[in-house]
Amino acid sequence: MSEAKWMAQLQAVLDCPVREHQLPIQDWKMLAEESASTEEQSSLKNNTVSIGDYVHGTEGTVWFVMNVNVHTVDLLEIERSQLSEKEQRLISWTLSEMLAVRSKSYEGVTESERYARELGAWIDEQLDSAEPKHTLPERLIARGRLFSSMIPFMLVCEQAESGRSSYSELEKLLRTFLAEEVIIIPLKEQEWLVLGPVSLIHEAQSEERDDEEQESIEESLASIVNGLHEMLTSEWMGECHLAVSQPISPANSLVGTTALLRETVHLGRTFHIGSNIHLPWLLHLERLLNTIPETHRLKFVEQALKRTDAFLDPEILTTLETFFSLDCNVSETAKKLYIHRNTLLYRLDKLKQETELDVRQFRDAVLVKIILLLYKVTKRS
Repeated sequence: MSEAKWMAQLQAVLDCPVREHQLPIQDWKMLAEESASTEEQSSLKNNTVSIGDYVHGTEGTVWFVMNVNVHTVDLLEIERSQLSEKEQRLISWTLSEMLAVRSKSYEGVTESERYARELGAWIDEQLDSAEPKHTLPERLIARGRLFSSMIPFMLVCEQAESGRSSYSELEKLLRTFLAEEVIIIPLKEQEWLVLGPVSLIHEAQSEERDDEEQESIEESLASIVNGLHEMLTSEWMGECHLAVSQPISPANSLVGTTALLRETVHLGRTFHIGSNIHLPWLLHLERLLNTIPETHRLKFVEQALKRTDAFLDPEILTTLETFFSLDCNVSETAKKLYIHRNTLLYRLDKLKQETELDVRQFRDAVLVKIILLLYKVTKRS
């Protein structure tokens, strides 16, 4: 059970406020020394700090140690008047047992994996919270390289049974492809947040010839994630989904970025079946359409298809998707489809006759694009 859920349950049982608090570790030790003469906890008398320690705080509260950081301690604050001595000891024991269970679950793993799993558990906890925190706690910041700018990737395995490789195997593979500085954070099952160095973008851009226009950051990220996907599908887990976002400073952006990348993968899998690489800057329309209630989507598509079934023709669907992917460029679309330019124009004119929509006109092109996206979703409902 996560600390947040445990605190919520404790608050419900005690029927009194349960709050988080933080103190400099020296201030805590001073309080512990003052309480050592009356408290029976040996750790207080020895001036050490352990999870589960508790002292009487200010304004009639009891403070319990939940986590010990380098310079601070994270505390659980409860009104003293609500607690008996037995209840105080029970809460102390529960906290120490939670630590023991957590420590046991990390037996046999490296320090880097243990840290990554703690970080992933904290991110998931915040995303499930009604009031998520966006700044990492000190205990997680102090042990990681989270202040430098990094590239965030979201990796989701398509088939659960094919993605049982160990954390160490994935870490070794990604460090070979990306860089030694890569950080892998396990999230939900078969889902990983990967942080790579920004130098990857500079390397991708430097590979461009001098006589060519330099790639944008988005183009470089797309190139990197394409190469990463090709490597993963061939050497590690088979089919998987990948999303990438602009570089971030992880110490203050991990929660929001993880939410964005999860949404990006969800939108890509919903609106673009068959695609495994999802880029948030290309999914603005999909993000908007995803907010439309299901009944409204169905009604819109039904009305659009009443006039014609032209949009259901596989050849027309392929033509339109290629046309839109190439920014409505007739010549490039014909080349991509391996057809004569006049053949493409004939198809577009035929579509115009049947639907009264000319996709060479901006207004009609937007409407057809929306119809196609919603049709993909509603036909599976």
